[in-house]
Amino acid sequence: MCRYSGLLVGMNALSKILKHTDLLVGAGLLLVVGMLLMPLPHWALDTGLVVAMAMSVMILLMAVNVKDPVEFSAFPSVLLITTLFRLALSIAATKLILGTGQAGHVIQTFGDFVMGGDAVVGFVAFLILVIVQFMVITHGAGRVSEVVARFTLDALPGKQMAIDADLAAGLIDEEGARNRRAAIKKEADFYGAMDGASKFVKGDAVAAILIIAVNIVAGFIVGMMRNTGDAMTILKTFSLMSVGEGLTSQLPALLISTASGLMVTRAGQDRSMGNEVATQILNQPKAIGVAGAALAVMALIPGFPATIFLGASGICFGLYRFLAKAPNIGDLLEPEKKIAEDKKKKEAAQAPATPAGPESVLPLLNVDAIEIEVGYGLTKLVDARIGGDLTERITATRRQIALELGFVMPTVRIRDSYNLTPNEYLIKIRGEEIARTTCMPGMALAVNSGALLYTVPGLAAKDPVFNLDALWIEPQHKESAERAGYTVIEPSAVISTHLAEVVKQNAAELLSRQDVHQLVENAKSINAQAVTDLTGAMQIGDIQKVLQHLLRERVPIRDMVTIMETMADYAGRVKDTSQLGELVRSAINRTITRQYIDDTNRLCCVTLDPSLERQLVESISVTNYGSSLALEPNVQNSLVEKIHEQLDNSVATGNQAVLLCSTQLRLPLKRLIERFFPGLSVLAYNEVAANADVEFVGQVKAA
Repeated sequence: MCRYSGLLVGMNALSKILKHTDLLVGAGLLLVVGMLLMPLPHWALDTGLVVAMAMSVMILLMAVNVKDPVEFSAFPSVLLITTLFRLALSIAATKLILGTGQAGHVIQTFGDFVMGGDAVVGFVAFLILVIVQFMVITHGAGRVSEVVARFTLDALPGKQMAIDADLAAGLIDEEGARNRRAAIKKEADFYGAMDGASKFVKGDAVAAILIIAVNIVAGFIVGMMRNTGDAMTILKTFSLMSVGEGLTSQLPALLISTASGLMVTRAGQDRSMGNEVATQILNQPKAIGVAGAALAVMALIPGFPATIFLGASGICFGLYRFLAKAPNIGDLLEPEKKIAEDKKKKEAAQAPATPAGPESVLPLLNVDAIEIEVGYGLTKLVDARIGGDLTERITATRRQIALELGFVMPTVRIRDSYNLTPNEYLIKIRGEEIARTTCMPGMALAVNSGALLYTVPGLAAKDPVFNLDALWIEPQHKESAERAGYTVIEPSAVISTHLAEVVKQNAAELLSRQDVHQLVENAKSINAQAVTDLTGAMQIGDIQKVLQHLLRERVPIRDMVTIMETMADYAGRVKDTSQLGELVRSAINRTITRQYIDDTNRLCCVTLDPSLERQLVESISVTNYGSSLALEPNVQNSLVEKIHEQLDNSVATGNQAVLLCSTQLRLPLKRLIERFFPGLSVLAYNEVAANADVEFVGQVKAA
């Protein structure tokens, strides 16, 4: 019981200490810096050397046993701290050797026992140790770190696109995508840090050679100045201590540099290094058998120790016979993994069979509402890790459309496509291509505003939204282009603006019944009675048609309460959803008028001659598909020409006019002329807000 209580107290104390690890690390670093400045007693130096050896052994074992190098992502920081700690110990030992002629028990033991009291032997051993570490392990690990870091960073965009593709295909959810993105970011950060951390070990090896040379030369000078003996005695004394100190510091350095090499060479391994090596070697029993036969033949060569060769050959043959009959060596090394796999296979066998009929291909029938496909040259605009901001701009576009139209834009799927040229992208709505154009990453689009002071060099292009003349220019010409009067747009902004325009043009098609249901439920929290009255008189499908009628002419549907109250008022008497949409338009006339007035509250209008308007009203034909104008071809052509003439006159005077007509004529007239003037807005008299300052800039007269 007392032992248990003591253990509990110790665990509580340890947990309290671990809560302040950041303070402990900071205090440790300050202690190391203090070691560089203040002299240490012999016992403190011995303790530090023992701690350095223990840390190096522990780090090596951790490098061997981790299943994934990223599990030990703190290794570059640990490498820096341990290198600084060893250098501090070397400086402290130098001060003791030169100051007192003593270096502590650990260094003395290395000098006497490891080197046998012979400084020359010890110095040669030290040089060989440094050469092995510097030329072989450190150099190789540094090269591998550099290559792995470069390949990992180059592979980031591809990995990101693979995650997006899996997410779009439904293979993973948003949480899984976030986890995988975090994992590849952590991997890239780790190998990038390892590339720089490998320089610590190389510098440590160089510093060790310089320190031992300084210790020998300075020790000899100090000994001669103090007259502590003859020259050979002084040289031998300080050489033994200096080389002993070098061996003491380089042994932990060798272990840690080996651990560094193991960490960066763990390519494609998902288990600990010991299991991986044993599995891959022992899974080749034929190679072991051939090696045994080769050793047996070499035992016949005169002068070779036949007993040793035959013993090694017998071991290889025995291992070959055992492995040839044994099951998979991986199952022997990791029996718990084998048990887990068997359990998983058993559960899979008991699970219902995957549908093999039509149900197996049903997921392939799903179509994304909005999709952007990009060529591989544009993937850098998508990846936020290398500065891409396209996803952020699309998020901003969704907010903008929600504010402008009151329409919740569906999620946009972004995919890379090898069917496109590197700098090409296309936008799809419901799986069908709507727009395709080229975007130049690393450049900017300078759009001709029509009032240029001078031109700038660039590649001729067209603005994908308004089809204006434009240039793709280099970044260094942006300021000059803006001064010249161009409107300069970033590549990702070009795509997001193009997407916004496509969504506005196709908002009616994108508005699904599920979207309408969500809008109605959202309005229910504001005005539950209006929702109750409406849903009692109309189905969701009819509400959808009315909202689509508004969105088709870019009329915002943000004021859902007014829209629903108007529909509820007339739903019992008006069954035509188009006519119901016209009634809603008059109810939200302030919203409609606001889109067309200028800063001075002025609304420029082109009207119809009264006689022409009467003639057109008499030509309205009502069918099952709605009302339309039944005009003779020559009358229709004449009407279109006269409207075009008045619009041109309006634009020439700097006015962007709308066409104003009676309520009953508005919808048929809009349906007629939208084929010729898709951007022309047609308003009814009752759709003009009372506070608007109406200015008539033209009139379409009868023939």
